[in-house]
Amino acid sequence: MKTELMLSWRYLLAKRKEKFISLISLISVLGIAIGVMALIVVLAVMSGFDKDLHDKIVGNQSHLTLMGFEAIDNSQYQGLSAKVNANKHVKAISPSLQGQVLLKEGSKFFAVGLKGIDPELESKVTKINQYLILGGIDDLSQGGIIVGKELAAYLGLTLNSKLTLYSPLGKQYSLRVTGIFSSGMYDYDLNLVFTDLKSAQLIFDLPDKISSIAIKLDNPDLAGKVKEELGSVLGFNYSLKTWAEANQNFFAALQLEKLVMFIILALIILVASFNIISTLIVMVVEKTKDIGVLKALGLTSKGVRLIFTLQGMIIGLVGTLLGSSSGLALCLLLKKYQFIKLPQDIYYIERLPVAIEFWPDIFLIALVAIAIVLISTIYPAAKAASLKPVEALRYE
Repeated sequence: MKTELMLSWRYLLAKRKEKFISLISLISVLGIAIGVMALIVVLAVMSGFDKDLHDKIVGNQSHLTLMGFEAIDNSQYQGLSAKVNANKHVKAISPSLQGQVLLKEGSKFFAVGLKGIDPELESKVTKINQYLILGGIDDLSQGGIIVGKELAAYLGLTLNSKLTLYSPLGKQYSLRVTGIFSSGMYDYDLNLVFTDLKSAQLIFDLPDKISSIAIKLDNPDLAGKVKEELGSVLGFNYSLKTWAEANQNFFAALQLEKLVMFIILALIILVASFNIISTLIVMVVEKTKDIGVLKALGLTSKGVRLIFTLQGMIIGLVGTLLGSSSGLALCLLLKKYQFIKLPQDIYYIERLPVAIEFWPDIFLIALVAIAIVLISTIYPAAKAASLKPVEALRYE
């Protein structure tokens, strides 16, 4: 192994008359490096978007939502809250009543989801209090409403603005804007408004009833496990939905996009591997005499195959290391200085998010790059190993 590695290294560091081979080797290294760097940067950006959206969705929604097949009354709520709070992973719960209403401001109408909440309890379950840019959660009282930034812009609302609300039963109510929130999610900021629980019960004509219980856990990743535990305790009269299930299609689309980008950019590495094949083929032709001499001196076909395999692997490893270090450096620069800005009228954030994930992203990128390089050495190495000493030295 030591001899084969030494010969592989010497063949790569070609003599003056063989500088063309060194140039092809350099191009191969750069091709692998560019492919690996592009993969790392793109997947880091996509992971950044994924993480940022994950944080925003978890901030807007509870980790678990408990719903009944019918409206839940006060007596049921007391029993359910005791059972839910008994779970060691539950940190807080909050009752709510939600339905569709129609808002009117001037000549503009807009259908939204109205969510009646207990201001004190809701702020313990979601980040609504942190998202408020005008007003405060404590200002939400009967007859008050909190609207999203996008809806406020569409209807021309400001703090203390009055607007008209039409309930599903056709009744008309006058509400005052006590707060404006910005969650960073366009759909939430446009299509969801909050009022206090008593007002929602009056609007939907469901006195002393709620439609769901929001549950916050000590770890959102345990939502599936806690769902099973609570499901066995609460029975079949209630349904539980995790934050991931509520956004299942959305996260599935993100994962599919990430996979597609991985496959597309891996083709750059595949193209670069053809440079390695051509380099090794040229090397085999150039070193035919040397191969004949080595075999005549007793080097086996396996040893010859190993020489050219190691030569390709050296090119691949150097390219992978160079690309990985360049990609990580670029990701760190993007993360620290955020010099790429995004238009907020198209995207929900103003700067490019970056999340470096060594596992599985970077590890898989390096593994795929090395695997492609290893496969590309098979034919040239086998061709070199098949040479016979007599044929290699016949015309020398």
